[in-house]
Amino acid sequence: MEQDIRTYSPLTLAFLGDGVYGLYIRAALVERGNTRARKLHNEASQIVSAVRQAKVYDSFEEGGILTEEELDVMHRGCNAHVSHQAKNASSMDYHKATGLEALFGYLYITGRLERIEELIQMGLEKA
Repeated sequence: MEQDIRTYSPLTLAFLGDGVYGLYIRAALVERGNTRARKLHNEASQIVSAVRQAKVYDSFEEGGILTEEELDVMHRGCNAHVSHQAKNASSMDYHKATGLEALFGYLYITGRLERIEELIQMGLEKA
């Protein structure tokens, strides 16, 4: 029996989305061309930081590019109660990053891989 995706905790979606987001960012960086692994790692680390993810969250929220469903998932993730705090980010940035990760977890678990790629590209351009 398949579980209704709307019943998934936003933090569960964010857990999955954290890995999905990191993987797609790494793939996008490698697609730009062959370079040193250290340089790739440093660039990926900056892009997947909570501060940078919060900027992508803001651009998605203000840009009118998300569907109502996607926006709802992202907001649910942002408003979820998290029990810890990022070391190098404000509480608000951390919550926004959690919301963005929930969105990517939701898109992945619902099989919307093309949408993930589209949003990754938009996020790389905007943040």
